[in-house]
Amino acid sequence: MLNMAEGLSRLGALAANPVVATLATAFADAGFDLAVVGGPVRDALLGRETHDLDFTTNARPDDILRIVKPISSTQWDIGRAFGTIGARIRGEQVEITTYRADSYDGVTRKPVVEFGDTIDGDLLRRDFTVNAMALQVPAVKLIDPTSGVEDLVAGVLRTPIDPVISFGDDPLRMLRAARFSAQLGFAVEDGTFAAIEQLRETLKIVSPERVQGELVRLMQTDDPVRGIRVLVETGLIDEFLPEVSALRLEVDEHHHHKDVYEHSLTVVRQAIDLEKKRNPGAAPDVPLRLAALLHDIGKPRTRKLEPGGGVTFHHHDVVGSRMARKRMQALRFDGDTTDAVAKLIELHLRFFGYAEGAWTDSAVRRYVRDAGDLVERLHILVRADVTTRNRRKASRLASAYDDIERRIVELREQEELDSIRPELDGNQIQQILGISPGREVGEAYRFLLEVRLDEGVIGPDAAEQRLREWWAARG
Repeated sequence: MLNMAEGLSRLGALAANPVVATLATAFADAGFDLAVVGGPVRDALLGRETHDLDFTTNARPDDILRIVKPISSTQWDIGRAFGTIGARIRGEQVEITTYRADSYDGVTRKPVVEFGDTIDGDLLRRDFTVNAMALQVPAVKLIDPTSGVEDLVAGVLRTPIDPVISFGDDPLRMLRAARFSAQLGFAVEDGTFAAIEQLRETLKIVSPERVQGELVRLMQTDDPVRGIRVLVETGLIDEFLPEVSALRLEVDEHHHHKDVYEHSLTVVRQAIDLEKKRNPGAAPDVPLRLAALLHDIGKPRTRKLEPGGGVTFHHHDVVGSRMARKRMQALRFDGDTTDAVAKLIELHLRFFGYAEGAWTDSAVRRYVRDAGDLVERLHILVRADVTTRNRRKASRLASAYDDIERRIVELREQEELDSIRPELDGNQIQQILGISPGREVGEAYRFLLEVRLDEGVIGPDAAEQRLREWWAARG
């Protein structure tokens, strides 16, 4: 719970920050107001680490630039049309924006920029009351025209104005509600929640890139599941990722106590726990988390009722991989992220054959070869995919995966597992067989690759002999 005495003390520390103090003095000396605004104020009150200092002022962009030039090492005015000037002060990047009173046309999503005259008016245009607070400096005065402190204490997300108007101005704010719910652990206020349900279809006018950006920020939080539930329960997710809510319609034959949706959310949480345990201090692994969320989206399309009441989802891994790739391309994800998520989904069931009986070294090599540089993420996803309440079964699967990881380590020590390739390259194949570049070189290369996968390292001399025998047998 928010302790106001401690919160106010932290606001004082924020005002005393060297970067804040330097700017506060410069603007005061120039006769202008200045305030730290938004996230840094909220996080200082909550005792969270603050990032990305943002400021608001009654100074116009030309005045801002004139004031910051003598105290900054770099300035940029790429946001000047929207009243924003950026600068690097004492090694830290900051943005200072003139009071604004934006309005939107409801079609292009481009704001009509109108500079405001008061800080209260500027704060009213922001997304949620907890982000609509400012710390005036150097006076160290908290400005809170929409009762953001009360909502911080209550753990509630509420828009500063009528949510229908706020979300009508910028529908992306509906997605931000889910993200901040996850990031802060707050509930979405009933009227705000109802407005999301009512206006969810207006998200269509927001560009895929902006939607993708908010989805990524949500998946980077410590508990994205809370935000995902907001998206699903309001129906907003159906506007950009309908495959997730579709999972609620299916029952997983391996997890009779959960539907596929609940199972998937559990997998996300377990993947995050394993990610942090295995890679402490690393940045959130968004491709892994997306793969965990989407790993079973192929089940609704492959669901088949069998005689006797059984249900199967044959090939849902392959189908789900294709579905995920198509959806991520629609959201304008980069190629590397899309490929990683699709490949992880495609491979996530491969291990379960190992649990039924130990693989040969050849099968382990193929597992590593197919996963490539995703093998560590695949380890996490496969382990996270075990959500059974049957302790004996869970223990058996965990032991089996311990075993496969051990064997991968052993084979890596013996062979170059991470770069499996034939022991003869294309030029050597041509020289040995006396052939020119073409289809036959490719066939010979694939033959030697199979030998490498089946038998491991046999040495270049043995590889040449096997190649000649293969070539002779072809006639």
